[in-house]
Amino acid sequence: MKRIVILGAGTGGTILANKLVRSLPDGWSVAVIDSGDVHLYQPGLVFVPFEHDEARIVRPRRSTLRGGIAWIHAEVSGIDPVKRTLGLLPGGELAWDLLVIASGARVRPDLVPGLVGEDARQDAFDLYTLGGAQALRHRLERFREGRFVVSVADGPIKAETAPLETLFLADELFRRRGDRHRIELVLATPNAQVTPATLQHLLEQKQIVVESSFGTCTLDRDGKRMIAPNGRAIPYDVLGVVPPHTGAACVERAGIGDERAFVRTHRATLEARELPNVFVLGDATDLPIPKLGSVAHYEAELLADNLVRLVHGLELRPTFDGHSSAFIETGGGKAVLLDRDYGHAPSPGRMGWFPLLEQSRLAHFGKRAFRWVYWNVVLPGRPLPARTRHASAGAPLF
Repeated sequence: MKRIVILGAGTGGTILANKLVRSLPDGWSVAVIDSGDVHLYQPGLVFVPFEHDEARIVRPRRSTLRGGIAWIHAEVSGIDPVKRTLGLLPGGELAWDLLVIASGARVRPDLVPGLVGEDARQDAFDLYTLGGAQALRHRLERFREGRFVVSVADGPIKAETAPLETLFLADELFRRRGDRHRIELVLATPNAQVTPATLQHLLEQKQIVVESSFGTCTLDRDGKRMIAPNGRAIPYDVLGVVPPHTGAACVERAGIGDERAFVRTHRATLEARELPNVFVLGDATDLPIPKLGSVAHYEAELLADNLVRLVHGLELRPTFDGHSSAFIETGGGKAVLLDRDYGHAPSPGRMGWFPLLEQSRLAHFGKRAFRWVYWNVVLPGRPLPARTRHASAGAPLF
Protein backbone atom coordinates (compact mmCIF):
# COMPACT_ATOMS: atom_id res chain seq x y z
CA MET A 1 0.00 0.00 0.00
CA LYS A 2 1.42 3.38 -1.03
CA ARG A 3 0.80 6.39 1.17
CA ILE A 4 0.25 10.12 0.76
CA VAL A 5 1.05 11.84 4.05
CA ILE A 6 -0.28 15.33 4.76
CA LEU A 7 1.62 17.18 7.46
CA GLY A 8 -0.98 19.46 9.08
CA ALA A 9 -4.79 19.38 9.34
CA GLY A 10 -5.58 23.06 8.95
CA THR A 11 -7.75 24.37 6.15
CA GLY A 12 -5.61 23.22 3.23
CA GLY A 13 -4.55 19.88 4.68
CA THR A 14 -8.11 18.94 5.67
CA ILE A 15 -9.65 19.86 2.31
CA LEU A 16 -6.92 17.99 0.48
CA ALA A 17 -7.28 14.85 2.59
CA ASN A 18 -11.07 14.84 2.23
CA LYS A 19 -10.84 15.16 -1.54
CA LEU A 20 -8.04 12.62 -2.00
CA VAL A 21 -9.63 9.85 0.06
CA ARG A 22 -12.50 9.80 -2.45
CA SER A 23 -10.33 10.10 -5.57
CA LEU A 24 -7.23 7.93 -5.20
CA PRO A 25 -7.11 4.54 -6.89
CA ASP A 26 -6.83 1.25 -5.02
CA GLY A 27 -3.43 0.72 -3.49
CA TRP A 28 -3.12 4.28 -2.14
CA SER A 29 -3.98 5.57 1.33
CA VAL A 30 -4.13 9.01 2.98
CA ALA A 31 -2.70 9.85 6.39
CA VAL A 32 -2.83 13.22 8.17
CA ILE A 33 -0.46 14.14 10.99
CA ASP A 34 -1.57 16.81 13.46
CA SER A 35 -1.18 17.01 17.22
CA GLY A 36 -4.13 19.38 17.73
CA ASP A 37 -7.44 18.06 19.03
CA VAL A 38 -9.58 20.85 17.55
CA HIS A 39 -9.94 22.63 14.24
CA LEU A 40 -10.15 26.43 14.47
CA TYR A 41 -12.04 28.51 11.92
CA GLN A 42 -9.44 31.25 11.83
CA PRO A 43 -11.47 33.96 10.03
CA GLY A 44 -13.80 33.90 13.04
CA LEU A 45 -11.04 35.08 15.39
CA VAL A 46 -11.49 38.69 14.28
CA PHE A 47 -14.99 38.76 15.85
CA VAL A 48 -13.98 37.27 19.22
CA PRO A 49 -12.83 40.59 20.80
CA PHE A 50 -16.27 42.05 20.07
CA GLU A 51 -18.73 39.21 20.60
CA HIS A 52 -18.96 35.76 22.20
CA ASP A 53 -18.28 33.65 19.14
CA GLU A 54 -15.93 30.92 20.34
CA ALA A 55 -18.34 27.98 20.29
CA ARG A 56 -19.04 28.46 16.59
CA ILE A 57 -15.41 28.63 15.41
CA VAL A 58 -14.00 25.40 16.87
CA ARG A 59 -14.84 21.76 16.18
CA PRO A 60 -13.26 18.45 17.15
CA ARG A 61 -10.52 17.50 14.68
CA ARG A 62 -11.90 14.01 14.13
CA SER A 63 -15.27 15.37 12.96
CA THR A 64 -13.60 17.34 10.14
CA LEU A 65 -11.88 14.33 8.53
CA ARG A 66 -13.75 11.84 6.36
CA GLY A 67 -13.79 8.13 7.08
CA GLY A 68 -10.86 6.29 5.54
CA ILE A 69 -8.34 8.99 6.49
CA ALA A 70 -5.77 7.90 9.08
CA TRP A 71 -5.32 10.72 11.58
CA ILE A 72 -1.99 10.37 13.36
CA HIS A 73 -2.27 12.38 16.56
CA ALA A 74 1.40 13.24 17.03
CA GLU A 75 4.03 15.92 16.62
CA VAL A 76 6.67 15.67 13.89
CA SER A 77 10.22 15.72 15.21
CA GLY A 78 12.00 15.50 11.87
CA ILE A 79 11.60 15.31 8.10
CA ASP A 80 13.98 13.17 6.04
CA PRO A 81 13.29 13.77 2.33
CA VAL A 82 15.96 11.27 1.30
CA LYS A 83 14.64 8.31 3.29
CA ARG A 84 11.07 9.60 2.86
CA THR A 85 10.32 9.31 6.56
CA LEU A 86 8.92 11.53 9.27
CA GLY A 87 10.11 11.29 12.85
CA LEU A 88 7.25 11.32 15.38
CA LEU A 89 7.04 12.36 19.01
CA PRO A 90 7.18 10.70 21.47
CA GLY A 91 8.81 8.12 19.16
CA GLY A 92 8.64 6.18 15.93
CA GLU A 93 8.77 6.92 12.21
CA LEU A 94 6.26 7.16 9.39
CA ALA A 95 7.20 6.37 5.80
CA TRP A 96 5.63 8.18 2.87
CA ASP A 97 5.58 7.93 -0.91
CA LEU A 98 4.27 11.46 -1.45
CA LEU A 99 4.43 14.17 1.21
CA VAL A 100 2.36 17.37 1.44
CA ILE A 101 3.64 19.96 3.90
CA ALA A 102 0.56 21.86 5.11
CA SER A 103 2.02 22.75 8.48
CA GLY A 104 0.89 26.35 8.43
CA ALA A 105 2.50 29.40 9.99
CA ARG A 106 3.38 29.76 13.67
CA VAL A 107 2.23 32.91 15.46
CA ARG A 108 5.27 33.95 17.55
CA PRO A 109 4.41 36.34 20.41
CA ASP A 110 7.71 35.24 21.98
CA LEU A 111 9.50 37.26 19.27
CA VAL A 112 8.03 40.52 20.62
CA PRO A 113 10.02 41.38 23.77
CA GLY A 114 7.64 42.27 26.59
CA LEU A 115 4.53 40.70 25.05
CA VAL A 116 4.67 37.38 26.92
CA GLY A 117 5.68 36.40 30.42
CA GLU A 118 4.52 37.32 33.89
CA ASP A 119 1.46 39.61 34.02
CA ALA A 120 0.97 39.36 30.25
CA ARG A 121 -2.39 40.24 28.68
CA GLN A 122 -3.14 43.11 31.02
CA ASP A 123 -3.07 45.94 28.47
CA ALA A 124 -1.13 44.31 25.59
CA PHE A 125 -2.62 41.32 23.80
CA ASP A 126 -1.43 38.85 21.19
CA LEU A 127 -3.95 38.84 18.38
CA TYR A 128 -4.34 35.75 16.17
CA THR A 129 -4.63 33.40 19.14
CA LEU A 130 -7.94 32.43 20.70
CA GLY A 131 -6.68 33.18 24.21
CA GLY A 132 -5.35 36.59 23.20
CA ALA A 133 -8.59 37.54 21.41
CA GLN A 134 -10.68 36.49 24.43
CA ALA A 135 -8.49 38.47 26.82
CA LEU A 136 -8.74 41.55 24.60
CA ARG A 137 -12.54 41.29 24.65
CA HIS A 138 -12.58 41.40 28.45
CA ARG A 139 -10.28 44.46 28.39
CA LEU A 140 -12.35 46.33 25.79
CA GLU A 141 -15.50 45.78 27.83
CA ARG A 142 -14.10 48.18 30.45
CA PHE A 143 -12.11 50.46 28.13
CA ARG A 144 -13.81 53.83 27.94
CA GLU A 145 -11.08 56.38 27.19
CA GLY A 146 -7.57 56.40 25.76
CA ARG A 147 -5.55 55.03 22.86
CA PHE A 148 -6.26 51.63 21.29
CA VAL A 149 -3.39 50.63 19.00
CA VAL A 150 -3.18 47.65 16.67
CA SER A 151 0.43 46.87 15.75
CA VAL A 152 1.55 44.60 12.90
CA ALA A 153 4.97 42.95 12.88
CA ASP A 154 7.33 42.77 9.91
CA GLY A 155 7.17 39.89 7.47
CA PRO A 156 4.42 37.70 6.06
CA ILE A 157 1.46 37.16 8.37
CA LYS A 158 -1.79 35.25 8.21
CA ALA A 159 -4.91 37.21 7.26
CA GLU A 160 -3.12 40.44 6.41
CA THR A 161 -6.38 42.44 6.47
CA ALA A 162 -7.48 41.23 9.94
CA PRO A 163 -5.71 44.12 11.76
CA LEU A 164 -7.82 46.56 9.74
CA GLU A 165 -10.96 44.58 10.53
CA THR A 166 -10.10 44.74 14.24
CA LEU A 167 -9.94 48.53 14.08
CA PHE A 168 -13.09 48.85 11.96
CA LEU A 169 -15.01 46.65 14.41
CA ALA A 170 -13.59 48.58 17.36
CA ASP A 171 -14.76 51.82 15.76
CA GLU A 172 -18.25 50.33 15.43
CA LEU A 173 -18.24 49.09 19.04
CA PHE A 174 -17.12 52.39 20.52
CA ARG A 175 -19.59 54.42 18.45
CA ARG A 176 -22.41 52.15 19.54
CA ARG A 177 -21.41 52.62 23.18
CA GLY A 178 -21.01 56.39 22.80
CA ASP A 179 -17.29 56.28 23.67
CA ARG A 180 -15.72 56.86 20.28
CA HIS A 181 -15.03 60.58 20.81
CA ARG A 182 -12.88 59.68 23.84
CA ILE A 183 -10.92 56.89 22.15
CA GLU A 184 -8.18 57.26 19.56
CA LEU A 185 -7.70 54.34 17.17
CA VAL A 186 -4.25 53.73 15.69
CA LEU A 187 -2.80 51.31 13.16
CA ALA A 188 0.98 50.78 13.40
CA THR A 189 2.07 49.05 10.20
CA PRO A 190 5.46 48.14 8.72
CA ASN A 191 4.22 49.23 5.30
CA ALA A 192 4.77 52.69 3.86
CA GLN A 193 1.08 52.95 3.00
CA VAL A 194 -2.16 51.01 3.25
CA THR A 195 -3.38 49.49 0.00
CA PRO A 196 -5.66 49.30 -1.88
CA ALA A 197 -6.87 52.91 -1.79
CA THR A 198 -10.38 51.81 -0.76
CA LEU A 199 -9.06 50.68 2.62
CA GLN A 200 -6.96 53.81 3.05
CA HIS A 201 -10.06 55.94 2.42
CA LEU A 202 -12.02 53.94 4.99
CA LEU A 203 -9.31 54.52 7.60
CA GLU A 204 -9.48 58.25 6.90
CA GLN A 205 -13.30 58.32 7.03
CA LYS A 206 -13.32 56.53 10.37
CA GLN A 207 -10.53 58.82 11.70
CA ILE A 208 -8.14 55.96 12.37
CA VAL A 209 -4.56 57.19 12.64
CA VAL A 210 -1.93 55.31 10.61
CA GLU A 211 1.63 55.08 11.92
CA SER A 212 3.45 53.77 8.83
CA SER A 213 6.87 52.10 8.54
CA PHE A 214 6.64 50.77 12.10
CA GLY A 215 7.14 47.02 12.38
CA THR A 216 8.29 44.53 15.00
CA CYS A 217 9.03 46.33 18.25
CA THR A 218 9.84 45.97 21.94
CA LEU A 219 7.16 46.70 24.53
CA ASP A 220 7.76 48.96 27.48
CA ARG A 221 4.78 47.71 29.48
CA ASP A 222 5.40 49.98 32.45
CA GLY A 223 5.53 53.06 30.23
CA LYS A 224 2.88 51.67 27.84
CA ARG A 225 4.99 52.31 24.78
CA MET A 226 6.04 50.35 21.70
CA ILE A 227 9.66 51.03 20.82
CA ALA A 228 11.14 50.35 17.39
CA PRO A 229 14.81 49.40 16.90
CA ASN A 230 15.55 52.97 15.76
CA GLY A 231 14.13 54.36 19.02
CA ARG A 232 10.83 55.58 17.60
CA ALA A 233 8.10 55.12 20.23
CA ILE A 234 4.31 54.88 20.00
CA PRO A 235 2.25 55.15 23.21
CA TYR A 236 -0.83 53.05 23.91
CA ASP A 237 -3.41 52.42 26.58
CA VAL A 238 -4.63 49.14 25.08
CA LEU A 239 -2.59 47.31 22.49
CA GLY A 240 -3.35 44.46 20.11
CA VAL A 241 -0.23 42.96 18.51
CA VAL A 242 0.00 40.82 15.42
CA PRO A 243 3.30 39.06 16.22
CA PRO A 244 5.85 37.83 13.68
CA HIS A 245 5.08 34.55 11.94
CA THR A 246 7.42 31.70 11.07
CA GLY A 247 7.00 28.29 9.51
CA ALA A 248 6.58 25.09 11.50
CA ALA A 249 9.23 24.02 13.99
CA CYS A 250 9.71 20.68 12.20
CA VAL A 251 10.46 22.52 8.94
CA GLU A 252 12.97 24.71 10.74
CA ARG A 253 14.67 21.71 12.38
CA ALA A 254 14.86 19.85 9.06
CA GLY A 255 16.48 22.84 7.35
CA ILE A 256 14.14 22.66 4.36
CA GLY A 257 12.73 26.17 4.63
CA ASP A 258 13.93 29.73 4.09
CA GLU A 259 15.17 32.05 6.83
CA ARG A 260 11.66 32.13 8.32
CA ALA A 261 11.11 28.38 7.87
CA PHE A 262 8.65 28.73 5.00
CA VAL A 263 9.18 26.07 2.34
CA ARG A 264 10.41 27.17 -1.07
CA THR A 265 7.59 26.33 -3.45
CA HIS A 266 7.02 26.30 -7.21
CA ARG A 267 4.41 28.93 -8.00
CA ALA A 268 2.24 26.95 -10.42
CA THR A 269 2.52 23.30 -9.31
CA LEU A 270 3.09 23.70 -5.54
CA GLU A 271 6.04 21.30 -5.67
CA ALA A 272 8.69 21.90 -3.05
CA ARG A 273 11.83 23.21 -4.71
CA GLU A 274 14.74 20.72 -4.55
CA LEU A 275 12.62 18.17 -2.63
CA PRO A 276 11.37 15.38 -4.91
CA ASN A 277 7.90 13.97 -4.22
CA VAL A 278 7.16 16.78 -1.74
CA PHE A 279 4.43 19.40 -2.18
CA VAL A 280 3.56 22.47 -0.10
CA LEU A 281 0.18 23.93 0.73
CA GLY A 282 -1.30 27.00 2.41
CA ASP A 283 0.62 29.15 4.87
CA ALA A 284 3.65 26.82 4.79
CA THR A 285 4.72 28.10 1.35
CA ASP A 286 7.06 30.99 0.60
CA LEU A 287 4.86 32.14 -2.29
CA PRO A 288 4.48 35.94 -2.75
CA ILE A 289 0.75 35.90 -2.02
CA PRO A 290 -1.36 36.49 1.10
CA LYS A 291 -1.53 33.77 3.74
CA LEU A 292 -5.30 33.32 3.66
CA GLY A 293 -7.72 30.44 4.04
CA SER A 294 -8.96 31.13 0.51
CA VAL A 295 -5.46 30.55 -0.84
CA ALA A 296 -5.21 27.21 0.97
CA HIS A 297 -8.66 26.30 -0.38
CA TYR A 298 -7.84 27.10 -4.01
CA GLU A 299 -4.45 25.39 -3.73
CA ALA A 300 -5.98 22.25 -2.20
CA GLU A 301 -8.53 21.97 -5.02
CA LEU A 302 -5.82 22.12 -7.68
CA LEU A 303 -3.28 20.01 -5.79
CA ALA A 304 -5.82 17.23 -5.27
CA ASP A 305 -6.29 16.99 -9.03
CA ASN A 306 -2.53 17.02 -9.64
CA LEU A 307 -1.78 14.33 -7.07
CA VAL A 308 -4.39 12.05 -8.62
CA ARG A 309 -2.78 12.68 -12.01
CA LEU A 310 0.63 11.91 -10.54
CA VAL A 311 -0.36 8.54 -9.07
CA HIS A 312 -1.83 7.64 -12.48
CA GLY A 313 1.51 8.43 -14.13
CA LEU A 314 0.38 11.69 -15.75
CA GLU A 315 2.23 15.01 -15.83
CA LEU A 316 1.37 17.76 -13.37
CA ARG A 317 -0.66 20.67 -14.64
CA PRO A 318 0.87 24.08 -13.76
CA THR A 319 -2.52 25.56 -12.96
CA PHE A 320 -2.23 27.55 -9.72
CA ASP A 321 -2.36 31.27 -10.53
CA GLY A 322 -1.92 32.72 -7.04
CA HIS A 323 -5.64 33.39 -6.64
CA SER A 324 -6.81 34.77 -3.30
CA SER A 325 -9.98 36.46 -2.12
CA ALA A 326 -10.99 37.98 1.20
CA PHE A 327 -14.03 39.59 2.79
CA ILE A 328 -13.01 42.53 4.99
CA GLU A 329 -15.55 43.48 7.66
CA THR A 330 -15.72 47.29 7.77
CA GLY A 331 -18.37 47.79 10.49
CA GLY A 332 -21.93 49.00 10.32
CA GLY A 333 -23.14 45.82 8.66
CA LYS A 334 -20.91 46.25 5.62
CA ALA A 335 -17.82 44.58 4.19
CA VAL A 336 -15.46 44.81 1.21
CA LEU A 337 -14.40 41.91 -1.00
CA LEU A 338 -10.86 41.80 -2.45
CA ASP A 339 -9.78 39.41 -5.20
CA ARG A 340 -6.33 39.06 -6.79
CA ASP A 341 -3.77 36.67 -8.25
CA TYR A 342 -0.13 36.65 -9.32
CA GLY A 343 -0.75 39.00 -12.22
CA HIS A 344 -3.58 41.19 -10.96
CA ALA A 345 -3.81 43.51 -7.98
CA PRO A 346 -7.22 44.00 -6.33
CA SER A 347 -9.41 45.93 -8.76
CA PRO A 348 -13.08 46.93 -9.12
CA GLY A 349 -15.55 44.60 -10.77
CA ARG A 350 -17.70 41.72 -9.62
CA MET A 351 -17.14 38.19 -8.42
CA GLY A 352 -20.37 36.29 -8.74
CA TRP A 353 -22.98 38.23 -6.77
CA PHE A 354 -20.45 40.39 -4.95
CA PRO A 355 -19.03 43.77 -5.93
CA LEU A 356 -15.25 44.10 -5.57
CA LEU A 357 -13.45 46.93 -3.75
CA GLU A 358 -16.79 48.39 -2.70
CA GLN A 359 -18.48 48.45 0.70
CA SER A 360 -21.74 46.52 0.61
CA ARG A 361 -24.17 44.78 2.92
CA LEU A 362 -24.09 41.81 0.57
CA ALA A 363 -20.36 41.32 1.26
CA HIS A 364 -21.07 41.51 5.01
CA PHE A 365 -23.70 38.79 4.71
CA GLY A 366 -21.28 36.81 2.57
CA LYS A 367 -18.61 36.93 5.25
CA ARG A 368 -21.04 35.97 8.00
CA ALA A 369 -22.56 33.16 5.95
CA PHE A 370 -19.21 31.76 4.94
CA ARG A 371 -18.67 30.17 8.34
CA TRP A 372 -21.52 27.73 7.61
CA VAL A 373 -20.18 27.18 4.10
CA TYR A 374 -16.72 26.50 5.51
CA TRP A 375 -17.84 23.80 7.94
CA ASN A 376 -20.38 22.14 5.68
CA VAL A 377 -19.05 22.54 2.14
CA VAL A 378 -15.46 23.80 1.88
CA LEU A 379 -13.77 21.76 4.60
CA PRO A 380 -15.41 18.44 3.64
CA GLY A 381 -14.12 18.99 0.09
CA ARG A 382 -17.52 19.30 -1.52
CA PRO A 383 -17.85 21.32 -4.75
CA LEU A 384 -19.05 24.89 -4.52
CA PRO A 385 -21.49 26.37 -7.03
CA ALA A 386 -19.59 27.74 -10.03
CA ARG A 387 -18.99 31.48 -9.95
CA THR A 388 -17.07 33.68 -12.34
CA ARG A 389 -14.28 35.96 -11.24
CA HIS A 390 -14.05 39.50 -12.50
CA ALA A 391 -12.95 39.78 -16.11
CA SER A 392 -9.49 41.19 -15.37
CA ALA A 393 -8.44 38.02 -13.54
CA GLY A 394 -9.41 35.79 -16.43
CA ALA A 395 -9.83 32.55 -14.49
CA PRO A 396 -12.65 30.60 -12.84
CA LEU A 397 -13.25 31.16 -9.16
CA PHE A 398 -13.77 27.50 -8.28
